[in-house]
Amino acid sequence: MSVITCIEDLRVLAEKRVPRMFYDYADAGSWTESTYRANEADFQPIKFRQRVAVNMDNRSTATTMLGERVAMPVAIAPTGLTGMQHADGEMLAARAAKQFGIPFTLSTMSICSIEDVSEATGGHPFWFQLYVMKDKDFMRNLIDRAKAANCSALVVTLDLQVLGQRHKDLKNGLSTPPKPTIANLINLATKPRWCLGMLGTSRRTFRNIVGHAKSVSDMSSLASWTAEQFDPALSWNDIEEIKKLWGEKIILKGIMDKEDARLAVESGADAIVVSNHGGRQLDGAPSSINALPAIVDAVGKDIEVHMDGGIRSGQDVLKAWALGARSAWIGRAFLYGLGAMGEAGVTKALKIIHNELDVSMAFCGHTDINQVDRSILLQGTYPVA
Repeated sequence: MSVITCIEDLRVLAEKRVPRMFYDYADAGSWTESTYRANEADFQPIKFRQRVAVNMDNRSTATTMLGERVAMPVAIAPTGLTGMQHADGEMLAARAAKQFGIPFTLSTMSICSIEDVSEATGGHPFWFQLYVMKDKDFMRNLIDRAKAANCSALVVTLDLQVLGQRHKDLKNGLSTPPKPTIANLINLATKPRWCLGMLGTSRRTFRNIVGHAKSVSDMSSLASWTAEQFDPALSWNDIEEIKKLWGEKIILKGIMDKEDARLAVESGADAIVVSNHGGRQLDGAPSSINALPAIVDAVGKDIEVHMDGGIRSGQDVLKAWALGARSAWIGRAFLYGLGAMGEAGVTKALKIIHNELDVSMAFCGHTDINQVDRSILLQGTYPVA
């Protein structure tokens, strides 16, 4: 593909270059995938008000998230198995985010460890996403490691107490590294770039976990440990305890209801992420963009509201911002870039989104993202509280 113009171009290229099971892992939702599809589709009816004869010089998309200066209101979301989209994937994506000037969030279920990412970025601050697990000693250890790595915010994911079923993962026999079945070997033979990259790295398993958690020394013990560790008894009391242990800024991810949003405010969190886990948990839940206005209305200025789910362009970012989100998190969009072209692909994805955001803002008559509100949207086309 000689000319890459949009995120869809990167998706097509990633599908060609990434082994089937790992591409499907990123590009799938639970059960019928209705919420996964709605996340993206529900942006389309929202229309902009085009303005003309407005001075478009000196435009800026710069703003702040949790007091941190950022080049645009976008963050890289935590995604599991990122390092199986491309060798050393988390390290490459973190470097691209640092260079661009936006936050990178590392997943607990990453291939590269907290320490790997810290080393790759020269100790640059990043965010760490924590799953609440039954092994509290291991969880405390993760928090301590994140502190030592100069992480500036802890992202606690609330919507994975139980695991939503993703049919493609079961059919593909998802594992890391891939099991040497005939089907997998045939598919891997068609992905020489990926295979060469993986041969050149030692990072092929969950390095935040193996060697750190009790009873997990290799891949054979990891699978059973992970299946047992997500804590279905998670409560708001756990959030209070985690906040005390962490002592710094905390973001709660997975809020889809205004009552939970108010509870998040009461918990003392610094920000929430309106998120349905990319449509990978409760199929049939509303899209994130449709849930956003009611949650923004419920919390007012009491807490910073971010969102993720379905962001595929800078126009999506602008629509989310106009409806009250102070940041749009990208998951699949950066994974497509990573799978397609490694670090350069993540940078390309960020440049595409930034350009679309910048130009669309200008066409709506604004030169400063911080002055944009829902008045840029055509009434009757966007969801309301």
